[in-house]
Amino acid sequence: MLYYNVEKIERGEASFLGGRNTLLGTNETFDMRLAEETFAPYLAANRRTKQVTFHVSLNPSPEDRLTDGMLREIAREYMERMGYGAQPYFVFKHSDIAREHIHIVSLRVDADGRKLPHDFEARRSMEILRDMEGKYGLHPAVNVAARPDLKSLRKVDYTSSDIKRQLSSVVRMLLHSYHCATAAELRTLLSLFNVSLEEQQATIRGHSYTGVVYRATTDEGIHAGIPIRASDIGRDVGYDALQRYYERSAATIRSSGQSDYLRDAVRWSLQHADSEEEFVRQMERQQVTAVLRHTPAGRIYAATYIDHTEGIVMEGTQLGRDCSAYMLERHFNAPQPSERESVRTGLTLNGLINACTEEEFEQRQRRKRKKRKRRKS
Repeated sequence: MLYYNVEKIERGEASFLGGRNTLLGTNETFDMRLAEETFAPYLAANRRTKQVTFHVSLNPSPEDRLTDGMLREIAREYMERMGYGAQPYFVFKHSDIAREHIHIVSLRVDADGRKLPHDFEARRSMEILRDMEGKYGLHPAVNVAARPDLKSLRKVDYTSSDIKRQLSSVVRMLLHSYHCATAAELRTLLSLFNVSLEEQQATIRGHSYTGVVYRATTDEGIHAGIPIRASDIGRDVGYDALQRYYERSAATIRSSGQSDYLRDAVRWSLQHADSEEEFVRQMERQQVTAVLRHTPAGRIYAATYIDHTEGIVMEGTQLGRDCSAYMLERHFNAPQPSERESVRTGLTLNGLINACTEEEFEQRQRRKRKKRKRRKS
């Protein structure tokens, strides 16, 4: 991550704000050689930690105009409260997007090579940042107060006579409170409330049109009741409005760094869960709903994560290969303990595992089953 920030500096997209507990001292110019020498003793003492780099991006609201001095103080307090105050770390300010933000690079192991506590790191980080927003009088980067708690919202009841009103209320509330960059992500979010979204095409007088239809469903996802056209609800939930919504959501997620916290939550939960059920529970504890879809044979083929703190919905593949359905399937359904351990190692290395196709995966599984049979015989 140091090289990543250096490249940003060389392109004029970032600047060095300073470091603490490093060989640079009060030097205002970043020196890669001294930075590497600062980290070297910690890396040499490292015992078993695979993912040694600690990297976080802090993203103040665009409405806040913070001086470099204020950004340094925010970085210092954040690292202190996260338990990294005694660690060597470097702070960089990025200005490559409209929202100026800072990146902090440090190490997860101390001078003796021991890994620092990291339980529920993503959630603790969010709690600290929310508290600091109040302390420094900053605008909330995410309007948490305006986001509803999903548990307090009611699913659409298809047996009721006011289906249209229920659909209108749920769809509008979720569009206002969550960011979905694709129709698939929005469908997943709506499905939690027994709502389905379908795009339909029609040709009228030689012109092609695309419309949206909403329907109530059962808890099993089966359509129930009559379909309601978006035009019967309002233009703000129609096809054109949804396309603009997807674009805005994608831009917001890219520029805000919100996905960083969700990615951390998924990785942490994977490293601390030995079953799908435990993984889902770990995610729920961090205010994230993990929606896993299975084939008839029981294999995971899709994973979507709904972060209720950040208000974002993302497919696992968008967060990274180590958060994808493919890696979840390997992690939870590896037939041998040794293979499961190799999958864990791959996860801590951000998914640096040789990719294989579905067919290759099945072939490997068949070969392993044959080997087990030969051992038994």
